[in-house]
Amino acid sequence: MVERKGQAAMEFLMTYGWALLVVLVAIGALAFFGVLNPGQFLPSSCTITPGISCDDFTASASQVQVVLRNGMGDSLTSVALIVDGASCSQTGTAGTISDGDAETFTCAGGWTKGDKLKADLALTYKVGSSTISHTKIGQLVTQVE
Repeated sequence: MVERKGQAAMEFLMTYGWALLVVLVAIGALAFFGVLNPGQFLPSSCTITPGISCDDFTASASQVQVVLRNGMGDSLTSVALIVDGASCSQTGTAGTISDGDAETFTCAGGWTKGDKLKADLALTYKVGSSTISHTKIGQLVTQVE
């Protein structure tokens, strides 16, 4: 009679053991294929500093473009933008953004299409005719197209 109880207990443990193994394999497969990656569900955003807004931004495998609008109340001079360590070129009047105007910055990069880009932005500028340089740090989160 004792052998029967042991056999029933062993069958019980084996059945639940196999079920647990199947669940762990399924979770492992979901994690491997990126379904459980919370970074994919982050919304696209671009932030730098109050007074300077990111009007638009896009990222491709070869470049990132960011449109910055000056709302500081004065012209910005000696403007430079760096995205993840790469310097950006500015369209329009290089190095200046008049109050209320927007400028497009293009930065070279090497990202993979379909990935979520989370890049650090570093904006350096001077306000008006001041000789004091300011550096503001921001972040860009978007899908690489």
